[in-house]
Amino acid sequence: MASTSTSSLIASKTALFLSSPGIIKRSFLSFTPASPSVKPLKTRSSNVTKFDEVTNSIDEDMDQIRRLQNGSDVRGIALEGEKGRTVDLTPAAVEAIAESFGEWVAATESNGNGVVKVSLGRDPRVSGGKLSTAVYAGLARAGCLSFDMGLATTPACFMSTLLSPFEYDASIMMTASHLPYTRNGLKFFTKRGGLTSPEVEKICDLAARKYVNRQTKVSTVIRTKPKQVDFMSAYSKHLREIIKERINHPEHYDTPLKGFQIVVNAGNGSGGFFTWDVLDKLGADTFGSLYLNPDGMFPNHIPNPENKTAMSHTRAAVLENSADLGVVFDTDVDRSGVVDNRGNPINGDKLIALMSAIVLKEHPGSTIVTDARTSMGLTRFITERGGRHCLYRVGYRNVIDKGVELNKDGIETHLMMETSGHGAVKENHFLDDGAYMVVKIIIEMVRMRLSGSTEGIGSLVKDLEEPLEAIELRLNILSEPRDAKAKGIEAIETFRQYIEEGKLKGWELDSCGDCWVSEGCLVDSNDHPSAIDAHMYRAKVRDEESGEEYGWVHMRQSIHNPNIAVNMQSMISGGCLSMTRVFRDQFLEASGMARFLDINDFDNYIGGQS
Repeated sequence: MASTSTSSLIASKTALFLSSPGIIKRSFLSFTPASPSVKPLKTRSSNVTKFDEVTNSIDEDMDQIRRLQNGSDVRGIALEGEKGRTVDLTPAAVEAIAESFGEWVAATESNGNGVVKVSLGRDPRVSGGKLSTAVYAGLARAGCLSFDMGLATTPACFMSTLLSPFEYDASIMMTASHLPYTRNGLKFFTKRGGLTSPEVEKICDLAARKYVNRQTKVSTVIRTKPKQVDFMSAYSKHLREIIKERINHPEHYDTPLKGFQIVVNAGNGSGGFFTWDVLDKLGADTFGSLYLNPDGMFPNHIPNPENKTAMSHTRAAVLENSADLGVVFDTDVDRSGVVDNRGNPINGDKLIALMSAIVLKEHPGSTIVTDARTSMGLTRFITERGGRHCLYRVGYRNVIDKGVELNKDGIETHLMMETSGHGAVKENHFLDDGAYMVVKIIIEMVRMRLSGSTEGIGSLVKDLEEPLEAIELRLNILSEPRDAKAKGIEAIETFRQYIEEGKLKGWELDSCGDCWVSEGCLVDSNDHPSAIDAHMYRAKVRDEESGEEYGWVHMRQSIHNPNIAVNMQSMISGGCLSMTRVFRDQFLEASGMARFLDINDFDNYIGGQS
């Protein structure tokens, strides 16, 4: 049966279906006297069958657009080349989504003062040109004026809504972050910041209806061409001014980075600007920098601060050139990682610790929000420096939005950061900006030298206690794609139930009472809880005999893929193996969840450790 959201579309397509000559003839025959060659009932059944086919086709077409939503972003396959995957982020889909975003902005964000203005930036992916045309066509359909920023970064797109004289009503960044060259996607911003998952869901739902109506009618000619603007120069100047003002160098104010060598690895993404338009102009020596030229095929490595190849290349460049700092950006520069002067990679928990150390100097007692996959050692690191650590849902948008809410509730929260490298600070509009994070690290590095220190930036995190063991295992959901989300929720909620009923001895759902977070770092217990976009729980694990906490387990539903991620960390040798066995034997198999979850990852890990 068709859903109410598709009923009007079904009616219109069915009308066309029934008005075709063949169908008229068959309908007429159903009212003629029966004869050996005419079987009215069978003909009527055939029509019903075809009606059901139309209905199912419409539902599938709409689902195709809805499946492009990836949390607060849109992502999909833009080019052929992935085995077993077909292109789903087509120009027709992008046009419908852009039009729906333009209409949404006009309805919810515009103050009625004239035409809505929307900027578009993109990373260097080879599909960007064709899909940009679709974005401009969709925005034109919505009555918006478009502004072409060209090669840009995700943070710059947001800042284009704030910095004078640009101050657009909204912005779109076309990127798929660190994903392969075959992928692309869209990120959406207004002056309030990035859109939330529920907001993107509404836009995709509206786009799905548009797409079904005209999926073969793609605009290839833009009637009103977008105006080209050079926003990246303004954004770079904005970053330079922040560095100059906050360092306030006593001898060379305009070139505060003179005497420092900083190596940048842009990974052939959008981050090269930071070298020539920020660092070079402030007096830094950037010799030895890597992969600055944009190349949408990403020939050297995936642009990702979590990527081992990216970090190893940067480490080698730092050591070879005796640089003071190495910087790694992801494709669209909303994430970053660094390498200190001794070649030590600083990403994940280490990067959060480094930013926490800097922020807590400036804002003593601040709360730091992270996702719930961070280590017990990081919690101690933050609390020992006078801060408070709030563990929250995985997903950078969840982490940032939690910080926004805590500040509204009167809890000073100046840093929100996920282990992926997404990080935002209150002073920078709660924007996850990889370049701004590096700006703060550079400012601290220069201040340290001005104070007489000979230590590198890595000295700030030398006492961070790291877990002895850490693993991530996956549980593929064995069901039809339509049922995967419900099955995933069932498994995760059963996990919660098992812990609450005491069936897993020594396991307890984690909580963070000071920040109104309970039930495994998932549920807000304040008066305005945020909607849950994906189910997940963190359990702390204690030794049954001593009662001492030695590790944790985090079970998380994937937003976009039909699987469940299980992360574990242990401070003792053999702790992850012990937790994996309990999880498999006493939960997955005992509860019956193993019937529809592929536990091969668990079997292989246990077998490999035995």
